[in-house]
Amino acid sequence: MKVLVIGATGGVGSRLVSMLVESGHEVHGLHRKPEQAKMLQRQGATPRAGDLMEMRPSDYRDAVRGMDAVVFSAGAGGAGEVQAARIDGDGPEMLVPAMEAEGVRRLVVVSVFPEAGRARQVPDTFEHYMACKKRADVAVARSGLDWVILRPGTLVTAEGDGCVTAARVAPYGDVARGNVAAAIAGVIERPWLRWEAIELTDGETPVGEALDGFRR
Repeated sequence: MKVLVIGATGGVGSRLVSMLVESGHEVHGLHRKPEQAKMLQRQGATPRAGDLMEMRPSDYRDAVRGMDAVVFSAGAGGAGEVQAARIDGDGPEMLVPAMEAEGVRRLVVVSVFPEAGRARQVPDTFEHYMACKKRADVAVARSGLDWVILRPGTLVTAEGDGCVTAARVAPYGDVARGNVAAAIAGVIERPWLRWEAIELTDGETPVGEALDGFRR
């Protein structure tokens, strides 16, 4: 399968690229900095230059053309309200019509757990960030694409043990970035899994088994 990963150099995306390449997929990774292209090539992926702060709808069409699936795992990560609006909100909103226009149906979006940050001190811009994520989720869910929205808990920089809790509604908790990447890879491998918003934390169920639980 030919997969475009938007956010390919991030903590989740970089792990996902390696997993998809190892599984035999043709992976294309969007990157902003020239030096990131070499990292993607070393992983076995094809680099695709693109700055989400600058990309227009036509750029998204160019990026997704010829793909079988797209993963959007990019995020502003607290960089500011302008960045959150452009990357977390506008990005998926422009991506959806680009995919529809190019006939690319499979989309996996990394969003955010609704309870994120509620029990800790957060920046003043946090509610704006959450609103941007919600705006993107609505655009994805209203589309005609075969979408899955993953809502991870608090991201932990770790590979994880491959065991998670995955449910439409789940208790809030931490999740290793490696486990999130494994869940995305698992969704890509399950074309029947679509039109679901899945909350994801570390747990006791192997990723594949947890995703198979969504079979209707």
